[in-house]
Parts: sequence; structure tokens; C-alpha cells
Amino acid sequence: MNESASKCILLILCLFEMLNAISGQTPATMVNSGTRPVVLVTNKETPEKGINKLKLKCDVIFPKNHPATREEILELAGQVDGIMWVGHMALNGEVLDRGGERLKAISTMSAGMDYVDIDEFRKRKFPLGYTPIVLNDAVADSAIGLMIAAGRRYHEGRLAIDQSQWKGGPQWLLGQDIKGSTVGIIGMGGIGQTIAKRLKGFDIGQLLYSGRRSKPEAEALGAKMVPQDELLQESDYVFIAVPLTNETYHLINETTLAKMKSTAVLVNVARGDIVDQKALVAALKSGTIFAAGLDVMTPEPLPADDELLSLPNAVVIPHLGSATVQTRNNMAEIAALNVLAGIAKTPMFSPYPY
Repeated sequence: MNESASKCILLILCLFEMLNAISGQTPATMVNSGTRPVVLVTNKETPEKGINKLKLKCDVIFPKNHPATREEILELAGQVDGIMWVGHMALNGEVLDRGGERLKAISTMSAGMDYVDIDEFRKRKFPLGYTPIVLNDAVADSAIGLMIAAGRRYHEGRLAIDQSQWKGGPQWLLGQDIKGSTVGIIGMGGIGQTIAKRLKGFDIGQLLYSGRRSKPEAEALGAKMVPQDELLQESDYVFIAVPLTNETYHLINETTLAKMKSTAVLVNVARGDIVDQKALVAALKSGTIFAAGLDVMTPEPLPADDELLSLPNAVVIPHLGSATVQTRNNMAEIAALNVLAGIAKTPMFSPYPY
């Protein structure tokens, strides 16, 4: 998604706030035989901005437990008109079956939909919303942070301090330059494009991208589309910004890692299973690549004794890409608008394009 689309969504959210303040109304009139619909929000920690949107026209309920168990969510699904699905628990036909005829709409509070059985929703023509675009900036910021941290060996440096191994000297802990480097982005969607915009301030030498098709938005940012193999072979920094699908599962593996420069840095802000983690650990240990910056991994949460965490050249953070106050507020509001519209049998604010 481009910057103008992102600004448009934020403008609409602002207008929505103004309308609420003036009239206390949501844009749709609910169809529920004169009673207030009931909406299940699957996580008690969902931002109040979204909850308050729902409460204007609905009664909101939460699972008793935190985190919620799957069984209690399934039990509650049959008692509600809509669900705001917060988290990455499997969302599939089982949920729709338990929801029965009463359940009219579901929206996730995420952009990635790898945990959703899209085919099942498509088959049933069931209203499904999600929350892309508004998290692009926050995720891109995290990606650039990981790029710098991994390339300049921040984690390794901190370990040296912790272990009283601060040596100093002109050749100690030298990292990789960004200025003049070749950067490759695998997946030039909204997040990939936002990363590309961030890179403009770093005076990189060349920007490459790979994907299913060329994109005018990418070309406007000075990016050149190349085959993935060429991108891996030429890039000093490689960003992964594609969704997890059957086609992208273990897209980065022993074979593809071997094509990268020994000085290259891999950054993944998409989904953990796009990378064969065992192969990545081996590549980091052997020096096949220089370093990795990861916001996503397999499994999540990652066990504290996982070998990945023992590597000095792996910068690992716990899936914090969209974790800013404003971003999560926006995601919650959009998810709420989707649910309200779905219950009202009107077009969702941000429907998943299945």
C-alpha cells in the first residue's frame, strides 16, 4: 500500500472520531431485531480505542482466562454476533461451525493472515476483516533498527560488556556499512515499500527487490526488480517482507543462504517460518552470512534455551514490529469498524480480499 492510502485511512479514522463526538453514532445501523449485538474480543488486553468503538453499538464480552483457551473461545463463539480475533490462534472452520447462524462477522487485528483458513472463509463467503497499512511504519522502523543492530554487532558488543571482554582497538567488533551498500527486499508490498522509503536517508548504493510482478511504486522509489537468486547474490542487506504462504514457507533455506555474501545481513520482520531456522543457525555459526536481525521466529514464544539465542551474531526481538501505542490503537479501531460493518451487513472498512 502507498503512503497516500495510509494517510487516507488515518484521515478517515479522525473523521470517525469527530462523528462519534458529535452524534455518538457508528456509520452503520445494526440489524439485530431491536437488541444490541454481542461481540467477543478474544484478548482482554485489546486497546480501549477499539473496545470503545464496539461499545457504542454492542455489548462486549471477553474470555474469562488470559490468555484465553481455545475451548472457551469456541464456546463463546456461538453466543455472539461478531468476533474481534486478537492473536494468532488458528482461525478456521471450527470457529465458524461453533459460531453457527448467529455469528455474522470476524475481524483479525493483524495484517498477516497465515493463521487463518482463508479457503474456508472464501467457501462460506463469510465476512472477514483485517488491519493492513496502519502497521507499515512501525514494522519498517523495527526492520531498520534490526538492520543497524545486526550489521553493527550491537548484541555481540553488549555480550562483550557483560562478560568483561571489552577489548577496544582499531580492529575490534567491526561491522558492515550501510552507505553505498546494495539492499534487497523480498516482497515489495506496503511494508517493503515503507522500508524502501526509510532507506533513502542512508545513501545506499542500489535497491533491489523480488516478487511476483513488477510494481510502479517500487520503481518510483528507485528499486530494481531482479530474480530472487540475483538479489541474494548481490545484496549486502536482505529484508524479508512477504506473507507466509505455502510458496514462501522456508523460502530462505540452506540452499538460498549459501547464495548470499559472507558479509550479508538478513532481516526478517515477516513470519518465522519463511526462514528455515535450523539452516539459519548453521549459516550464522559457520560464517555463511555475517548476521541476522529477527523480529519473528519459530516457534513463538521462543524457548529461552533455543540455540538461536546463544549466537552473538543474531539480534532477536520478540515480535515487536507493530508494538507502538498509536499503531495498536489504530489496528484495534479498524478491527472494530470491520466487525460493526459486518454485523450490519454493510461493506467492511478493511475487508480481506479473498
